[in-house]
Amino acid sequence: MARWIKSKYPGVRYREHATRRYGTRNAPDRYYTIYFKLDGKMIEEPVGWASEGMNEDKANKKRADLKENQRERTGPRTLKEEKDLADTERQRQEAQRVQEVELEKQEALARLTFSEIFQTKYLPHTQANRRNPRSWKSEESLFRLWVSPIIGGKPLSDIAPIHLEKIKKDMAKAGRAGRSIIYALAVIRQVFNYATTNDLYSGKNPAGPAGKVKRPVTDNKRLRYLSREEAPALLTEITAISRDVHDMALLSLHTGMRAGEVFSLTWADVDLSGGVLQLKDTKSNKNRPAFMTESVKAMLQARTKSAPAALVFPGRNGKKIVQASDTFTRAVDKLGLNEGITDRRQRVTFHTLRHTFASWLVESGTDIYTVQELLGHSDLKLTARYAHIGENSMRAAVQRLEVAG
Repeated sequence: MARWIKSKYPGVRYREHATRRYGTRNAPDRYYTIYFKLDGKMIEEPVGWASEGMNEDKANKKRADLKENQRERTGPRTLKEEKDLADTERQRQEAQRVQEVELEKQEALARLTFSEIFQTKYLPHTQANRRNPRSWKSEESLFRLWVSPIIGGKPLSDIAPIHLEKIKKDMAKAGRAGRSIIYALAVIRQVFNYATTNDLYSGKNPAGPAGKVKRPVTDNKRLRYLSREEAPALLTEITAISRDVHDMALLSLHTGMRAGEVFSLTWADVDLSGGVLQLKDTKSNKNRPAFMTESVKAMLQARTKSAPAALVFPGRNGKKIVQASDTFTRAVDKLGLNEGITDRRQRVTFHTLRHTFASWLVESGTDIYTVQELLGHSDLKLTARYAHIGENSMRAAVQRLEVAG
């Protein structure tokens, strides 16, 4: 080990490295330390290498500053204390910087408008997670036509129940159905919920259950169903236009399948020998069987069977159909089934076939619980809508008895 050499200053010494050289003179590198008494103890601390810029004068100056702090009882008394204070200050500044960045982030989030959150965050999320594009397209339309003009430019924290009441008033004045107004409020509620879940907002949801905005009271039940004469006439009319649409309509009418369930049906789901269709990932998130009538079985046997994973009713290029064909609407219009009907709840749509299936079951005396299972309803309240049809049949039977007497 190299020996220590005293400098020209008291309390400053160094030792020279055995091999390392530095500078233009190729002098041996020196390692400087300072030493002094503190609280009755001798302290020695390194101040650095000559190759890093240290020299006797600087080392002496550093020692003198520390001794001055000792006498005046101000500032660090050792290099270690100086380093600890510097580290503490650096940590304080870093914490302050992080806090300022977080504050700027929160302020930026607070400035995000409803439109910005809907268009850049909520809508892309919905598009990626909704199976049916009609769902997010309906939400986008409600946002564009009714929500955005009132609250689109407002930060979420500035949106109050009074703004939602204005949306309700404008939609009602324009003749929009109560169900559409409820849907618009639901979209607003979902955007607030999304923002809260993703740390974009931390306030109250004015469209939430605890909010002061009341939803319109509306009865949006579609109970229109086809008579025993209307149904075959409609199927015949559709056949003249499209055999595929006829087959899909027949399937819904005889099994109660929803349009989406018809469109999603694959050949792997079809058991012709057992006369059963296995419906998977339905609206109620449950699998359920659908039972074939002889007409349905004959229809499926007549279709060209493909690979198990292939769709029974493929759309263009083999892709899944996403909405009922206009062919169905044209056939309905030609028969005049919607003529003079302005109440959308009473108009015949593809979904009317499912209602017809349920209604005919009730009319024939099938109990409501069996109808519930066949329809795949998760709530009996949905099926109970058809109960009055059974009551009408029973009332008519009693009235016939009276006439017979």
